[in-house]
Amino acid sequence: MTDAGLDADLSWGHMDAAHLEPVLAIEFATYSHPWSPGNFADSLRSGYWCPTLEQAGQPIAYMVVMPGVQESHLLNITVSSEHRGQGLGLLMLQALTEYARRRGDGFLWLEVRASNLRAQTIYSEFGFANVGRRPGYYPALDATTGTPTREDALVMSYRLQP
Repeated sequence: MTDAGLDADLSWGHMDAAHLEPVLAIEFATYSHPWSPGNFADSLRSGYWCPTLEQAGQPIAYMVVMPGVQESHLLNITVSSEHRGQGLGLLMLQALTEYARRRGDGFLWLEVRASNLRAQTIYSEFGFANVGRRPGYYPALDATTGTPTREDALVMSYRLQP
């Protein structure tokens, strides 16, 4: 990952324990069912690839990627609300493909909420294909009653060219 293509005030970093507070602030401001501090701590402990995009040394976007056998699984990608619409998600997906190619991966995988049309559009335009559905994968709340329910995930895959 290089800083080429980044604005002068942005840089790449790698998530560690010192990043957890600002990352959790972004996570909790973004999602109705955010990852817990334990989810992030477990990912770091497991050695997952967790790059951050930083401004003035503070994370404004991050990814959590689980490496597999000749594939990588994007578990979480988030851009802070005040930095959306600037192409940072695309920049992070490009960094993900560079990482996966260096590892020799053939595929990238992810799940996305069936209701998250914005993310689905970004992934599709990047080159991810919808390859399946996981019924009841995500926790959710019924919009009318507020009762807990479940939401389907779309499974998307990106084939890396050799």
